[in-house]
Formats: sequence, structure tokens, C-alpha cells
Amino acid sequence: MKTQHQLGEAFRALHQRPGAFIIPNPWDAGTARILVALGFEALATTSAGLAFSMGKRDNTVSRDDVLAHCAALTAAVDVPVSADLGDCFGSEPQTVAETVRLAAATGLAGCSVEDMKGDYSIYDHALAAERVRAAADVAHALPFPFTLTARAENFLVGRRDLDDTIKRLQAYQEAGADVLYAPGLTTREEIAAVVTAVDRPVNVIAGIAGITLTFADLEALGVKRVSVGSTLARVAISAFLRASREMREHGTFTFGEGALSFREINAMFDPT
Repeated sequence: MKTQHQLGEAFRALHQRPGAFIIPNPWDAGTARILVALGFEALATTSAGLAFSMGKRDNTVSRDDVLAHCAALTAAVDVPVSADLGDCFGSEPQTVAETVRLAAATGLAGCSVEDMKGDYSIYDHALAAERVRAAADVAHALPFPFTLTARAENFLVGRRDLDDTIKRLQAYQEAGADVLYAPGLTTREEIAAVVTAVDRPVNVIAGIAGITLTFADLEALGVKRVSVGSTLARVAISAFLRASREMREHGTFTFGEGALSFREINAMFDPT
């Protein structure tokens, strides 16, 4: 297994090399190992995917449970993992700093801090930047490379204010963020405006309603990193629901016809 320093260097290198890369979002150790087996070079956690797997709503999982989840994923794979830490479990910059420090201790190569509160409102601009600065101070003082992503959540809560979103990302860049991310951008124009307004790598979420751009399209726009958030988890839950409803409502079992065999799935995992 690689050391945390090696994983941190590998993650940083992905952001520095030419072109873009996909960083998919597993929700448990099994899905993480499958993604690595498929050749993905880095992974990111999904707060919603984790919550759904625990039978909870997003933003209701405790910090201890999220940190335990991060530790489980980093132990399961030998590629860099970045954590979705929501608003870092508190409004105060000191709390953000403590959360980043604890997260780094789980073996992660990076994490994110966002400007959306647990109640889906947005932090004041100045406080949001202070929170990113507190996270960056911790991240950059660690004895290994640790990549901090700062997220501007306007578009996710229906505030489609591109000017404010860009101003926030620029402030987070100045506060020390290594990667910038505004989930919910869907058009070429929005994405191009963000990419050209900052001088840090930009993450874009794909696989959500409204965005039809391909990986090649996003790469051509200058996007560095493409994630899918909770989409893989939602796809899996959707398939589970369709199968369950078929049994409950029709008494049939045709859903199993297209499934991978037990042997195929079992073979994906290390026997140890």
C-alpha cells in the first residue's frame, strides 16, 4: 500500500498534468474497490450516498460517522481519496479547521469545504472565505500534500447568480483553496465563465439533471476534474427500487435477468 504522502503526491499530480480526469464517488468500500478495478485513479466520497446507505437524509450523518467512513474507504483502496465534508460540521472557522485536521488523519489525500449550511442556506461571503482560509491553513501545514477543494453552493440551492458564485470562488482561491468547485453549473457558458475567472483547477459535477456535456466537452472547456456526486448511489437505489416494486406490485422477478452473476461480482474483490 502507498503511504499517505505518496497518495497525496499522486492526487496533486492528477491536478497538474495536462487534461482532465474523472473522480467518481463510491458510497462504501465495495463500490470503491469496483471503481479502482475499473481503472479510476482517484475517488471522492459522497455525503448523500453515505447518508442514504445508512438510512438517513443528507446532512444528518455525524462527524464521527463520516470520519469512520473516510477511514474505511482509504483502507479499502490504494488510490487517493478526497472527502466530501459538507460544511465541516460547524459554522465557526475553528470548527472547520478541527474537522479538516481530523479528516486528514483518516488517510485522505484531500477534502472539501462548502459554503452551504446544513439547512441549505448559504454562509455570508466574508465568513465563508474565513472558513476556507482556516481549512487551507490546516491542509497546507500537514506533513504530506493535502488538496483542499472549496465549493460555492449557490446553484444547488436555486440561487443561479453566476457573478456571486465567481466572486466567492475567487475569494476562496485567495484564501488558499487548491481546487474550486461550483456544483450545479450546467451550460458551456457557465462553466467557461468559471474556468476563465480563476487560476486554480476547477471541478464540475456531471451526471445531474440539466447537464448534457461529455467528458471531452468538459475537458475542452478547461475543466480539470469531473465528479458525479450522489449519482452513482442514486442509480443503484433506483435499480433496487424498480426490482423491489416489480416483486411487490407484480409478483415477477425479471429484474434479475440483466444482473451480473454472483461469480462475476465475487471475482472483483480480493479474497483476503
